[in-house]
Amino acid sequence: MAEYIHESSYVDDGAVIGDGTKIWHFCHIQKNSVIGKNCTLGQNVNVSENVTIGNNVKIQNNVSVYEGVTLEDGVFCGPSCVFTNDLFPRSFKRPSEYYKTLVKAGASLGANSTVVCGVTIGRYALIAAGAVVTKDVPDYALMLGIPARQHGYVCKCGTPLDNNYSCTSCNGKYYFDNNNNLTELIND
Repeated sequence: MAEYIHESSYVDDGAVIGDGTKIWHFCHIQKNSVIGKNCTLGQNVNVSENVTIGNNVKIQNNVSVYEGVTLEDGVFCGPSCVFTNDLFPRSFKRPSEYYKTLVKAGASLGANSTVVCGVTIGRYALIAAGAVVTKDVPDYALMLGIPARQHGYVCKCGTPLDNNYSCTSCNGKYYFDNNNNLTELIND
């Protein structure tokens, strides 16, 4: 299945767009960016040069994914969430290299959240609407506030985990591994 690109959007030569991806009104996809399969980019999304976006990513309206940002498979970016790529911006200088930001598989960023560059957001982490992420986020972490602080953990399905690290919605169960990382318990 071929991608869909609305006629008001612009895709630079050299950009790669995967099958089944939909790019809606007034988007700009810049050269040397790669967007995976079955993604959805809402109205007014900008994808800068050299950005990599995985498969099944959903980017809501008014989001700019700047150079230095990588979004792995299944990431959700809520409306107007913000990425940065320069810790000390000045209008009269361009950095020689952009800070790297990695959003790992399945993570969700709420509406109007901000991700300060140079951090890694763990797998299936949930960043609340309006939160400002200034440091690395563990897998499955629930982050709230300014600056964002951890307030528990969430299941893969997005439901906050109870005190036994179990999900009351889908019955998922989690434990801490030998490296003190929350890990999903897989039942055979």
